[in-house]
Amino acid sequence: MMQLSPVVKQLLIINVIFFLGCIPLVHATDYFALHYFKNDSFRSWQFFSYMFMHGGFMHLFFNMFALFSFGTMLERIWGSSKFLFFYISCGLGAALVHMGVSFFIVQDVAQQLSSLQIAPDDFNFLMNANYNLSVDRDYKIVGEVNTLLEKYRFTQDQFNTLTLAVKEYQTPMVGASGAIYGLLVAFAFMFPNAELMMLFIPVPIKAKYYVTALVLLDLIMGYRGTSIFGGNSTGIAHFAHLGGALFGFIMMWVWRKNQFNQNRWN
Repeated sequence: MMQLSPVVKQLLIINVIFFLGCIPLVHATDYFALHYFKNDSFRSWQFFSYMFMHGGFMHLFFNMFALFSFGTMLERIWGSSKFLFFYISCGLGAALVHMGVSFFIVQDVAQQLSSLQIAPDDFNFLMNANYNLSVDRDYKIVGEVNTLLEKYRFTQDQFNTLTLAVKEYQTPMVGASGAIYGLLVAFAFMFPNAELMMLFIPVPIKAKYYVTALVLLDLIMGYRGTSIFGGNSTGIAHFAHLGGALFGFIMMWVWRKNQFNQNRWN
């Protein structure tokens, strides 16, 4: 059995500690998951802390299994410092892509609703409002949210459009999947012809095809709202996964071009 490398071991421990430690903490997601940058719950440290949060046991298991399977070999080749730099960079890249796509969606919704001439403060309130507390027993919207909807004369279609932006504002992102995708790309770069097998498909596939298939499959599943690595996620979270893969690809391309991949950072 392959022995754990130092940084991979520490990352596994930190992820498990976060997972178990956050179970009794009701507001852990508010503080550590990555929120949209205009959300009232957004904090700068969430760009790092979200990587150690997971939406459930299976989400954690698959991410940690991939970290062990691919990360250990990469760390032994690169050295601990270079591996940690790559891992964190891919995680940050995933967060930036996630934010960018969310921003695009929110701005697109705002443009579609521009004819309503919603005041900035009112729009911000609608984005951050707790809609679970704004409906009565008959599932009708009440309170200040309803007051604003009536004030600007929202139609049902316009309200449905608004909920797209609300989803981006209020759905936090968790998980190490973005960083993991970066590791997958790096492994395929370095060992393109290495034969790998999916957990439930005992057929060897070359790494270059395996990783490409995973990325494409995750892109397709993203639009369906499911995740390869488990957990409840939205299509936008999958763009974060792809963001990690993209940053991993860019770094590997730069390192190969400058032959940095041949050097260890000890």
